[in-house]
Amino acid sequence: MKLLSEIQARFKPALESLVDGAEQVDSLLGMIKPTQDDKFGDYQVNCAMALGKKLGKPPRDIAAGLLEKTALDDICENVEFAGPGFINITFKDSWVTEQLSLANQDDKLGVEQVKEPRTVVIDLSSPNVAKPMHVGHIRSTVIGDALANIHRFIGHRVITDNHLGDWGTQFGMIIYGYKNFVDRAAYEKNPVQELSRLYRYVRVLMDYHSAVKKLPEAEDLKRKQLDAVERVQAEDYGDNKGKLKQQKKDLQRLKEKLVVQDELIKSYKSAVEECDPEVAEVAKQHAGIGQRVLEETANLHSGGNENKALWDEFLPYCLEDIQRIYDRLNIKFDHILGESYYQNQLEGIVKELTENGLATESDGAMCVFLDGFEAPMIIRKKDGAFLYPTTDLATIKHRVEEWQADSMLYVVDHRQHDHFDKLFAASKLWGYKDVEMTHVSFGTVMGDDGKPFKTRAGDTVGLEGLLDEAESRALQVAKEQNPNLEDSRQQEIGRVVGLGALKYADLSQNRTSDYKFSYDKMLALRGNTATYLQYANARVHGILRKLDTDKEKLKASGNAVLFTEKVERQLAIQLLRFDEVIYDVLVEYKPNLLCNYLFDLAQLFARFFDQCSVRDADTDAIQKSRLQLCGLTSRTLTCGLGLLGIESLERI
Repeated sequence: MKLLSEIQARFKPALESLVDGAEQVDSLLGMIKPTQDDKFGDYQVNCAMALGKKLGKPPRDIAAGLLEKTALDDICENVEFAGPGFINITFKDSWVTEQLSLANQDDKLGVEQVKEPRTVVIDLSSPNVAKPMHVGHIRSTVIGDALANIHRFIGHRVITDNHLGDWGTQFGMIIYGYKNFVDRAAYEKNPVQELSRLYRYVRVLMDYHSAVKKLPEAEDLKRKQLDAVERVQAEDYGDNKGKLKQQKKDLQRLKEKLVVQDELIKSYKSAVEECDPEVAEVAKQHAGIGQRVLEETANLHSGGNENKALWDEFLPYCLEDIQRIYDRLNIKFDHILGESYYQNQLEGIVKELTENGLATESDGAMCVFLDGFEAPMIIRKKDGAFLYPTTDLATIKHRVEEWQADSMLYVVDHRQHDHFDKLFAASKLWGYKDVEMTHVSFGTVMGDDGKPFKTRAGDTVGLEGLLDEAESRALQVAKEQNPNLEDSRQQEIGRVVGLGALKYADLSQNRTSDYKFSYDKMLALRGNTATYLQYANARVHGILRKLDTDKEKLKASGNAVLFTEKVERQLAIQLLRFDEVIYDVLVEYKPNLLCNYLFDLAQLFARFFDQCSVRDADTDAIQKSRLQLCGLTSRTLTCGLGLLGIESLERI
């Protein structure tokens, strides 16, 4: 049973009599919230103030009128006014225990199923397969997986699609590297490792030439910026405060640009001056490497036999490598349709858009011009090459026509917002107006220095290395906590705790924010971490074992819950809010709301455990009641962690 939805359902008719339109009513219903302190009851209705302004009446009069039209006697023991017009609601204990009993008998813990299931396509992970997966891929993967689990849990039809980058310029780089720099023995021994080396090596050579070209341009721009600073500083505005204020703003803006430019120049100088002499010499021998890579890519895309044969040879190795990472993370996809899947459809996409008057030629390229955007969306370049937008349009067509998608969620980092804004606008012009499309964006994983998390050598941290380190550190914690456990059991605890900690460290953050990565913090036994929740859950299992019962026995028993201490009721209310939180997550696609809920639940259980003895309860009925609360807590923690893609352990 959803506590909030029950109250909202009771107040909805009264609100509909005061305002017009479902949107206004929903907005007012959104002002019904759990209280911050249970001395004010369980829930608080806060909409009377907003209605007071709208209707020109005292909020307390409006609150009184709402209560007159709302039947609450059967579920509430106390309803009172507070402040200028708040309505504080306290549920009857008998009604709360009744809802607990219903939740206990339900496999989904009382979480309501959607009345109108939708087909939701979730686009997640999507790495470029020719490159090792790195720390940045963890966010899209685990956020997308959690959202898929939660949508399925409430009854939606979910289709997950890993739209791999398996056809782009990165393969042109690898093919060029293979033809010019391959170490045959290394390739025979470990193909993926050698292909990764070739990619990185070609990248270094290309960056060297790019830096050589751009360094003088960047230094010239800096000189112009310095001249601009001098000109602004030389202006004399006397006592004109307005002009002086603007001068200060202009100087601040110019100096900020100088800081950015200095960083850019520094990076270019580093690429040139710190380049290994042997590598620099090779770079000089391959002066046209950037153009040659593009030519190798174009040759692949045109079906050139040699490059296509190499692609066919390389791709299985790359797919096998990334699948190993997904297996460790226990991530599964319904479909893995990469860019290559859509290549034979792209010419048709351009033709259809052109015939519909949506795409026009501009400087030899085919573009979609969209209202509200300065630059057009290019769908075919002047040289005939297709781009990401073309492929993404093909995926939308496929997902709607083949999968009958009602909603598409793209779990991709925030830097791609402009791409998706254009893509969604173009898709609606194309005719896909009834499909909900959402860019579920996320921030960057940062290091202690406040910059994107990288190795000491300056490379992006590899995801496999991150997993290894997380498991290794968790294993050390497991050994310290349980030195007498057999090695295999310690290894299993290390795996589950390490991977859970890594996922939770990401999911517990507001997805729109950058967050600072810390191994020590994510494995802490205290605070909002997966490790804390897993240990709390294992603690509950320990209690049940000592009293020779388990969650399934308690589910079948139907024992009534009694409230003899305040914390018992607080724990019960928190357990019944599980449904509410599940639906809250999907309002803005924020799994951190579920993390916060589980952490609050674990903290409440810790207080319950300290204040309410289960083994030494005063009566058999109280002991059975407290066992029921233990069982429901464990089931909720296990379920909640599972929805986040995190395993639970009965013993740690």
